[in-house]
Amino acid sequence: MVGCANDPAPTEQLRLTEQALTQARSVGASDQTPELALAKEQLTAAVAAMKDEDYRQARRLAEKAELDARLAEASVLNDKSQQELAELARRIARLRDQLGDLQ
Repeated sequence: MVGCANDPAPTEQLRLTEQALTQARSVGASDQTPELALAKEQLTAAVAAMKDEDYRQARRLAEKAELDARLAEASVLNDKSQQELAELARRIARLRDQLGDLQ
């Protein structure tokens, strides 16, 4: 318990982690997104560590969870961008075909 005196409760980090999870969900990440699933597990473990007053471990787990949630968000946004690019490429190809038919 000596470490508890040196490490304050990471309440702000837990709040940031919750925000990151919410943001990831808002862009389309789901429980099937591996990074989001991992973030949720780590947040659950962080909350358990808080209850045990192991604040150092709680902070580490909450930080990892935040980073994984942000990675889930970036992954979903990247996938969406790739899909949009593929759709634009299909449209351009279709337009080229139509222009070729006109000549």
